Amino acid sequence: MKSNLTREESLELLKQYNKEPFHILHGLTVEGVMRYFARETGNGDDEEYWGIVGLLHDIDFELYPKKHCMKAQELLRNAGAGEETIHAVCSHGYEV
Repeated sequence: MKSNLTREESLELLKQYNKEPFHILHGLTVEGVMRYFARETGNGDDEEYWGIVGLLHDIDFELYPKKHCMKAQELLRNAGAGEETIHAVCSHGYEV
């Protein structure tokens, strides 16, 4: 799997929509967890992809908490993310 966004672009995108240090740290933490589980489950070749998914998973939460995982789709499409990445990022939302 490959994301259309680099890790650097993804971090800048997260920071564009999240200003609270907690939300930035949360994204970085989940990125690390996703990378760890990619390696642990034999998906090390996709570690970068899953890290980006973790980094962006709450991209919309600070500004749009009531539209969480719904607004993210729009933000990610506008940034050039592929549909596979958008689906992975938004898949933890129960209303999506």
